[in-house]
Amino acid sequence: MKPITHTISGHGGVKLHVREAGNPDGPPLLLIHGWSQHHLSWSKQFTGALAERFRLIAPDLRGHGASGKPEGAHHYDSAEPWADDIQAVIDALSLDNPLLVGWSMGGRVAMEYVSVHGEADIAGVAIIGTSVMAPGNPEVLAERSPAIKAEGMYSSDQGVQLTSTIAFLRACFAAPLSKQDLAIMTGFNMLVPPAIRKASRLRDSGCDAALQAMTKPVAVFWGEAEKVCSRPMFDATVAALPEAATFTYPGAGHAPFWERPDAFDTDLAGFADTAFASTMQGAAA
Repeated sequence: MKPITHTISGHGGVKLHVREAGNPDGPPLLLIHGWSQHHLSWSKQFTGALAERFRLIAPDLRGHGASGKPEGAHHYDSAEPWADDIQAVIDALSLDNPLLVGWSMGGRVAMEYVSVHGEADIAGVAIIGTSVMAPGNPEVLAERSPAIKAEGMYSSDQGVQLTSTIAFLRACFAAPLSKQDLAIMTGFNMLVPPAIRKASRLRDSGCDAALQAMTKPVAVFWGEAEKVCSRPMFDATVAALPEAATFTYPGAGHAPFWERPDAFDTDLAGFADTAFASTMQGAAA
């Protein structure tokens, strides 16, 4: 399927830019990018093995990419706008029990969705480099390097923003990015206004309990060379989700779907098969 784009009205009428690719008749995977990122974060999935079997839906989150960017922290600092945006995508594209696949902050968006809308309309949740710890937790933030804290990305000075963004991106990957990849990623990071970055990253919506209470399948994906979601954060997440399937990737950093795309796609496909089969069994019962 040639990629197509949709414009969907989300919470408060915010226009969401959504990219669709893959097998139009396949089970739907709703790919939710991370903080200050873009639907192009999933480029390797659009062109990889997942696209042969699954319908891939990748929105630009509110405030990101080509989606609407309303001013005011209240558009970003609570669960409802993000959760309602995901529900709007599900409804507008008639997605039948999609699997939510959330990277980093995108994993928190998936949690927020479950906390607001429940799990009835989804097959399950897969989180990548996401912790159940609140992103604004002072102890967690204190342990992070300046590159990962990326406080310069909140600055109104574009030079400071650029320097901090490049340092943050380099910290997200275990191996150096190519010059072209770093340039493209820096470009789409700079599409997010600094005030939106701050409001969205530091929100604490208290959504962890909803994920822990899920009866549908949950999976945790984590790169063993991860710096953003540190080992203690990963261990805490696994301990909080004892029934979750767990997949780890030696030598990969914060984005194993980019650094180990073949292994990641294979693992996600296997988990998705389990989740969709479970949903079908539940519907037949």
